[in-house]
Amino acid sequence: MSLLQRLEKEKGSKQEGSNQLEKQKEVHKSPKDPYRDLKQQIHHKIIQQIDQKAMAELEQSENSAKLIEQIEELTSDYIDKEAGFISRADRQKIISEITDEIIGFGPISPLLQDSTVSEVMVNGPNQVYVERKGKLVLTEVAFRDNDHILHIIEKIVAPLGRRIDESMPMVDARLPDGSRVNAIIPPLALKGPTITIRKFSKDPLKIEDLIRFGTLTMEMAKFLEACVKARLNIVVSGGTGSGKTTTLNVLSAFIPEDERIVTIEDAAEIQLRQEHVVTLETRPPNIEGKGAISMRDLVRNSLRMRPDRIVVGEVRSGEALDMLQAMNTGHDGSLTTGHANSPRDMLARLETMVLMAGMDLPVRAIREQIASAVDLIVQQNRLKDGSRKITHITEVQGMEGETVVLQDIFVYDQQGLDDRGKIVGRFRPTGIRPKFMHKLESSGIRIPDDLFARVQ
Repeated sequence: MSLLQRLEKEKGSKQEGSNQLEKQKEVHKSPKDPYRDLKQQIHHKIIQQIDQKAMAELEQSENSAKLIEQIEELTSDYIDKEAGFISRADRQKIISEITDEIIGFGPISPLLQDSTVSEVMVNGPNQVYVERKGKLVLTEVAFRDNDHILHIIEKIVAPLGRRIDESMPMVDARLPDGSRVNAIIPPLALKGPTITIRKFSKDPLKIEDLIRFGTLTMEMAKFLEACVKARLNIVVSGGTGSGKTTTLNVLSAFIPEDERIVTIEDAAEIQLRQEHVVTLETRPPNIEGKGAISMRDLVRNSLRMRPDRIVVGEVRSGEALDMLQAMNTGHDGSLTTGHANSPRDMLARLETMVLMAGMDLPVRAIREQIASAVDLIVQQNRLKDGSRKITHITEVQGMEGETVVLQDIFVYDQQGLDDRGKIVGRFRPTGIRPKFMHKLESSGIRIPDDLFARVQ
């Protein structure tokens, strides 16, 4: 092939690649909203005319109902004046969208109200994903542009006294219903402002729900209930989105009513039904970069609050050392979660987190702390089909030489896939009776030996 032919071929392939890129860009563009300009005009007019006092008192439900009614009436009037030809369906859609924009969180409001959605992810104006039944789904929801997303982020964080701008381009916040929000904007987010919302369940799940979902069996549930009531120290381990916090909530429900519980979190997600609960939450630094209160500060402070139980939403750093020391100094029955792919990985993560506390401790001393503090590791994973399973309930038996000894009590055996792509497997006891059974028995809790009988 001659040089000229090669150049022509390269030019042709480049042109083809350019055309494909343009096609991809067109695919990602959302269709233009025919009523976009009209909605912006109506929105602007309503904001000017709306009762600002009612807006300020929106937290009160009766004012909220009145305000929604007022917005709907004004919107309907403006549509009649500006565009009387609009169909009833489109009119109702416009009214709903403007109401969401003024008193809700814009285009994502319907997703937040959808009980089948567990997570909302805004990757840009035209790319909004949700998680349903453990699977990610691209929605048809779209924002006008990046400024529209920024407006919604500011609407979320402003009432909490938080801010987001170029000097502080990341923020963790909470919606009024308790849902956890993370937002990150340029220059850190290269494709534009990004929002991730982990929805907060209005009705906390119970152990019966997890059994019904196939997360664990009745036998495993009875065992975990006994462990919580007998004041064992439990770590729930798993990956992101594996359901650790949900399981922690369920386990916390087994704590007796007459105990004082102190919960410590970055963003409050733990939903306890007991009456005597003190909820603590970390605080980010102010505009001057001062005033931050870390998880470690709160764990230390909680020890002075006469807790019967300390529940830490998630250990990520040096607070692991304070948590282990609390577990080793009479604060039995503590619960926490951590990111790890297996019980053994969780131990390695705990070692790393203790070292992050800045204490120059030998590895053996750290492992001895872990082995004497933690009684049980509950490993939870999200499987490929989107289901969430407790794959291991593992006892921490102590030290043997330089190694922390682990023993699985219950495991989940994955056996394959069925015709619908669902994972097929079974939970089974390993046949090993836990060494800490005497702790359960001294608490007056009896578990039949056949609960641990190995299934062939």
